[in-house]
Amino acid sequence: MSEMKTATAAYLDHVAFTVRDITPHLAFFRDVLGMTVTKRDGNLEKPSQVWLLGGLQIVEDADFRGPEGRFAHLGLICADVPAAIKGALAHGGKSLDKGAHWVEMPDGLLLEFLPDTRNAVETVRNLDPRRS
Repeated sequence: MSEMKTATAAYLDHVAFTVRDITPHLAFFRDVLGMTVTKRDGNLEKPSQVWLLGGLQIVEDADFRGPEGRFAHLGLICADVPAAIKGALAHGGKSLDKGAHWVEMPDGLLLEFLPDTRNAVETVRNLDPRRS
């Protein structure tokens, strides 16, 4: 197998899930796992979505009727967002009306490409929390 050259370096920043009611999920992740809110949309008591320390985004959709949360998208921090988008499009992805940094892959996987700040990609990729 030949060696592939990557378009850019990246890491997974967050995974987003849609739930019917955000309140009990937020309470669980905060109270049991200590995952504090780093950002929120909506009012303080009943936000429409939250981002938690640890890479989880929870989005409330009262119309959701499944028995479990449903996957929404992957947020990826990239050293070079335009190169990552170009690479995704070359692999069959398509641009979305949602914004220039959103791509839908051929099987429906939604990707949100976010820019690197403060050399985050290199810092995170050098961490290995499972190494003893």
